[in-house]
Amino acid sequence: MLGYFFKRVLHGLPVILVVATLTFLILRLVPGGPFDRDKKLPPEILANIEAKYHLDKTLAQQYLLYLKQVVKGDLGPSYKYVGRNVSDILKETFPVSLTLGLCAVLVTLALGIPAGVLSVVGRDTWIDRACIFLATLGISLPSFVIGTLLILVFSHQLQWLPPALWEGPRHIVMPAFALGAGFAGYIARLTRSTLLEVMEQDFIRTARAKGLRESTVILKHALINAASPIVSVMGPLTAGLVVGSFVIEYIFSIPGMGNYFITAVTNRDYPLIMGVTLVYAVLVVLANILVDLVYIKLDPRVKLIESAGGGKKA
Repeated sequence: MLGYFFKRVLHGLPVILVVATLTFLILRLVPGGPFDRDKKLPPEILANIEAKYHLDKTLAQQYLLYLKQVVKGDLGPSYKYVGRNVSDILKETFPVSLTLGLCAVLVTLALGIPAGVLSVVGRDTWIDRACIFLATLGISLPSFVIGTLLILVFSHQLQWLPPALWEGPRHIVMPAFALGAGFAGYIARLTRSTLLEVMEQDFIRTARAKGLRESTVILKHALINAASPIVSVMGPLTAGLVVGSFVIEYIFSIPGMGNYFITAVTNRDYPLIMGVTLVYAVLVVLANILVDLVYIKLDPRVKLIESAGGGKKA
């Protein structure tokens, strides 16, 4: 298992390199530069600044210099936040985004899976229709709309929760719900469809024939067999929740990576954009590896073939 993990990590390195290369090229090829402003700088000062950040070199030279820095663990200085290194900014903001993303994952699972199970238990009843309606509503509404509605109701009208900032558990509730609600709808629909398919299997009929209670049949036998597809999507979904909080962090004034990323994009802060992108790429790769390992544990039919290159086979 450990060998499989490290082989998957090695396989993920080219993916991270491709993401870094494409991001680097796109940033450089887009017209304009990080120091192009409404009030133009004197040519001498602009030349000195570009020389300081190696922007006066050719594209290939800049790329090789950047890769050399990354290999050494140095992501370079930020153009926007003068005097601060990108690594320091990421160390400060990543725990915030990670906490928000993991809380959103809990919201997604806590709402999505029970809603899917309830929908199957009350199939073709008002419970089923209500769950499907709420799931579709969660998928359809953008996270910034949900976040704005939550602020309007729970902060301005009821005054139960703070509308912004990141100062304690009460500040996490609304951003986590706004971020996870849409994904919860998706998980609810996936749980319902997968569970309905499993409920038609022979082993479920056998369990019922033994006189087991319906709740035992669903929770102990059907749900665990329906978990594999849900776990499969949890990898990219978890990474999406951790890295996809740009708008939510901006709306709730949360000092996470997403907030800094928006500022970096608007100011063409190349090193900070590259640093955040690299972190996101690593997270996506690791999340997918973790899901594959959990999937192997859940489904005994999936076996590792380490001798054949670390792949997995059903």
